[in-house]
Amino acid sequence: MPDGDDKPGGGRLIVLSNRIPRGNIPSGGLVHAIHEALTQFGGLWIGAAEPTPVAEPGLTTIGDDAYERRTFALSEEEHRRYYLGYANSVLWPLFHHRSDLLDIDEGDFDHYATVNKRVARAIAAIAKPNDLIWVQDYHFLMVAHELRALGVSNRIGLFLHIPFPNPSDVMALPQVAMLPAWIAAHDIFGLQTQRDVSSVREMLRADAKTEQLDDGFFRRAGREFCVRAFPIGIDAQAFADAAERATVPRLTIEKRAPLLLGVDRLDYSKGLVHRFEAFAHYLENRPDHYPRPTFLQIAPTSRGDVTAYQEIREELEQTAGAINAQYADLDWTPIRYVNRHVDRDVIAGLYRRADVALVTPLADGMNLVAKEFVAAQDPDDPGVLILSHFAGAVEQMKEALLVNPFDPAGFAHTIADALNMDIRERRRRHDALREGVFRQDIGWWTQRFLDRLSAAPRPIDDYLKAI
Repeated sequence: MPDGDDKPGGGRLIVLSNRIPRGNIPSGGLVHAIHEALTQFGGLWIGAAEPTPVAEPGLTTIGDDAYERRTFALSEEEHRRYYLGYANSVLWPLFHHRSDLLDIDEGDFDHYATVNKRVARAIAAIAKPNDLIWVQDYHFLMVAHELRALGVSNRIGLFLHIPFPNPSDVMALPQVAMLPAWIAAHDIFGLQTQRDVSSVREMLRADAKTEQLDDGFFRRAGREFCVRAFPIGIDAQAFADAAERATVPRLTIEKRAPLLLGVDRLDYSKGLVHRFEAFAHYLENRPDHYPRPTFLQIAPTSRGDVTAYQEIREELEQTAGAINAQYADLDWTPIRYVNRHVDRDVIAGLYRRADVALVTPLADGMNLVAKEFVAAQDPDDPGVLILSHFAGAVEQMKEALLVNPFDPAGFAHTIADALNMDIRERRRRHDALREGVFRQDIGWWTQRFLDRLSAAPRPIDDYLKAI
């Protein structure tokens, strides 16, 4: 990431995210990467406070060490309508290619806009001329646009952690006509994959006010902006060390019986029901003399107040119960489904113990479970990664066994291939995957984005006149 000599005019880094750490910074992951960047670059981290009855303007300081941590206020109604409503019942399903699950309420967007405007005003009040502003994710798609309207000319980048909708899906968004202006307000609009970049490019191509230039650049309303892929990584070495140190919990499965592992938030985008059904298909065709595998799926509840999440939880529980009822024996439960949080260190140990990891979303920006599994493995006796074609990670991890989660028979054959793969092939695939995971880690991602943002041109005057 930029060092002191690279800071434009000695500016700070201002990071905006929905969540902000309030205690100790965990090791590894995005939170740790942002912490490291802020520690080196200097600046502040802004995130949402816990909801209160009334949202006051401005920011509240919650920490001030190597950098500041501040929160913006969020009312209980805004949490319900900006966060659970527009962000997670409209943008999330749309961007994950599930326009059929959109729950559109006109008032929800009004609250989304209100929160984005309040955050923009708070940033505008404290931003110094050469500060870099780095916005994280879909909760704040309007913030840069609102900052430009307030006259803020700082370099602003957004990184979208989730996929971008394809050109046909995006038309389901009532505010689709506003999207090009929101995107164009950033100097860098970062995405996970080239596939996502292509989706943005197609949408902008249909916008009469946007002109496509070379090398990922566009011009709209008198200013240039860049749309580019920055595939996110993990702190690979730290995760590998944690996995090697971890004590694997006793699983009470047969000696030498294969362990298949899935680790996901409980979300309809993760393809968990499809995964269970593919495993059932494998069990149906498994020769009797083969070892009896156990599939451990960890999927803690998230956004339990959203109807679509309540429905996927019920469907998953019913599917697991039906499969176990059909295939279980007195001393064997094929599917173990854990619907609660499991500590990261325990998961690291489970990754290392697992023979196969199933990372098979129906849509995903990246999916870091795939990279964590690879980092955690013993290189001398590695497990096998099964990866969905629809995970963003597939662009970097082609040595995994790739599957279509909508094809249960083909998926089941891939499970069989993974369980029967000889050690030479496992090592060959793992070596290639591991090299990429360690080389393109979270530090590499942070440096690439901030270097690009720091170097962005600032032709802002015509744009300010146009909006």
